[in-house]
Amino acid sequence: MSYQNTTLKQEFIIEAGRTEQEYWKDLWRYRELFYFLAWRDILVRYKQTAIGMAWALIRPFLTMVVFSIVFGQLAKLPSQGVPYPILVFTAMLPWQFFANSLSECSNSLITNSNLISKVYFPRLIVPTSAVVVSFVDFLISGMILLGLMAWYNFVPSWRILTLPLFIGVAFAASIGAGLWLASLNVQYRDFRYIVPFIVQFGLYISPVGFSSSIVPENWRLLYSLNPMVGVIDGFRWAILGGESYLYLPGFILSLGLVALLFFSGIWYFRKMERQFADVI
Repeated sequence: MSYQNTTLKQEFIIEAGRTEQEYWKDLWRYRELFYFLAWRDILVRYKQTAIGMAWALIRPFLTMVVFSIVFGQLAKLPSQGVPYPILVFTAMLPWQFFANSLSECSNSLITNSNLISKVYFPRLIVPTSAVVVSFVDFLISGMILLGLMAWYNFVPSWRILTLPLFIGVAFAASIGAGLWLASLNVQYRDFRYIVPFIVQFGLYISPVGFSSSIVPENWRLLYSLNPMVGVIDGFRWAILGGESYLYLPGFILSLGLVALLFFSGIWYFRKMERQFADVI
């Protein structure tokens, strides 16, 4: 009896532009890497700290106390009919989420340079996983807001049901700005010094320690060129209810700017992505 050995051959077809065509599918295929990077950063962030994740509570809480004293007690600014600490903290939540996302995203590609230069995967996974880590801090900080509401016996209105919409807007703003800064930081390392300045400066020009209603009416539209104005006003409208209101023209402008920031951030990141492994 004779046996004929057959060899199975597998063909690999290299097709130009196939990676580009499959890019968005690859995001789903590499979802486990996304989970791994996010979980690793969550574990590493507070590793070897005495109080661990409590830092996610202490930082916004102390900022809220300072702003409540300066703007609420000393400056006597209006609080839209709610306790001033609650007014401040409803803005601290989206602002801290946005600020932490910028800081984490801007350095995400640099800190993962060994992975990026050796292995193929959609690079978009790296900065977006950093935003998810910042969102975990956002959820933890939300415990302070719940505590403040219980302390002041504050009950939100039906508007609280719209909060996920404004959280989505905050996500889009964070990812869009984060992708821009992550890409630019690979090309120009000066941005490691610029980002902290942007975060610090943005804190004071955004309505975190005060209500945007104190801005004169003829300046409100110009003030809304800061996309975080619409995000913060949306959070306050959803959580505070009552006297809180949305300046609709300014909110629509901020919403448009967030959309522009989001899609242009993805476009620029994808444009520069091919050069990351060479430059980083």
